Amino acid sequence: MSEIFTPAELRARFGGLPYITPYERIVALVDTEERLVELHEFHARGRCTGGAAWEVYHYARTSPLVLDARREGAQNILTCAEGRRDLALVPGIAGAGLEEVRIDGDEVALTYAGLAGGGVAATICRGMAGNVISAEVHQEGGGAGLGRATLRVPAWRKLVLAADDTDDETRGATWSTMNEIAFALEREGLADYLLHTIVQLFPDNPYRTTNCCATATVMGLPADGAGAAVERARQLLTERTFSGECGMAWTTRVLPADGAVDFARKAKLGMVTIEEAREAAASTTELIAVTGERGCIGALAAAAAHRDPDSAVRLDGPEARH
Repeated sequence: MSEIFTPAELRARFGGLPYITPYERIVALVDTEERLVELHEFHARGRCTGGAAWEVYHYARTSPLVLDARREGAQNILTCAEGRRDLALVPGIAGAGLEEVRIDGDEVALTYAGLAGGGVAATICRGMAGNVISAEVHQEGGGAGLGRATLRVPAWRKLVLAADDTDDETRGATWSTMNEIAFALEREGLADYLLHTIVQLFPDNPYRTTNCCATATVMGLPADGAGAAVERARQLLTERTFSGECGMAWTTRVLPADGAVDFARKAKLGMVTIEEAREAAASTTELIAVTGERGCIGALAAAAAHRDPDSAVRLDGPEARH
């Protein structure tokens, strides 16, 4: 029979077991129009890179609902379609996965299943994570057994904030300015700071300062919190930029629009215009001229290419996982 626990109740009941290692945090970012959920799972103690690598490999192979999976250190990032699918779990080959992803009002229900250690991770270890509301444990797992649990977490929105042209010939750096702004938004309680991406743009751009890079950050926040976070970011950019052409882009889509991805590719390979940026942004990404319009070009490209930080820093890599 299933039992429902809060994270505190799970810690009280199972926390003394030597093989229980709590996940740090689980964040679900929803796109209600596309019915997508982007999961950010901070693996056990925030340091278990091996567990994160194992899960990214197995979940992508096992779960039809997982559209793509990658990791940043011990942080799993899974893009998931809403729905329910039966899993064919096979030891060593397909050891764990997501059975169900369901957007349920202001919560997301996630049903995990796994064999042996994958089952322990799917149930008790994840159930202890920060941001988890409750864990319904169907089967505990452990040893050679199957573990299954349904976790409920808040349904947050994804906010991609990007900027370019924040520096001049002697002062400033866009990557660090955006890092500090995202950190300030988290410190002020407006959003959780989840990811940072530096995007290399066309290096022969005559308007570049030196390296010609733009920066995007990913934030998680309540569904009604985007407006306040965007306005605060605009204020901080206005205060901290040294350029008269600083621009900003933002979107709440889980996946970037095709037009924006194509624009990012062009911005890596050659010159593009603000008119092209406005057309590519269309109704999917908002552009804000903080101190000038030119920075909106790189900001849009960064927002579109934010999903793969390792390839985004290269001119020859794919601009976005899509």
